[in-house]
Amino acid sequence: MSYSTISICAHDSSLTARITAAVAKEGRDNPEAVASELVWPVAAASDIEAAYASALAADNPDPGGDEAVITDQMILSAVQAHMPPP
Repeated sequence: MSYSTISICAHDSSLTARITAAVAKEGRDNPEAVASELVWPVAAASDIEAAYASALAADNPDPGGDEAVITDQMILSAVQAHMPPP
C-alpha cells in the first residue's frame, strides 16, 4: 500500500466519474455529493489501490478510466461497502 498511490487515485477524474455512476446506479439522490464522500475510501480499497499502482507502474495513461485495470465490480463493491445511510 502506498499513500502516494491512494492520493493519485483519489484525484483521478475518470475514477471519480465512475464512482459517481455507481452511486447513481445504486439509486442515490445527488450522486455527485455522495461520490465525493466515497472517493477516498474507494481509492484506499486494497484491490483498487493495488490495481491502480500496477497500472501506474506500467505507464497506463488512464488507470481510473480503464475497465481492464479497475473493473466496475471492484468499484461497486467498494461503493456498497462504504455507502453512507440514505
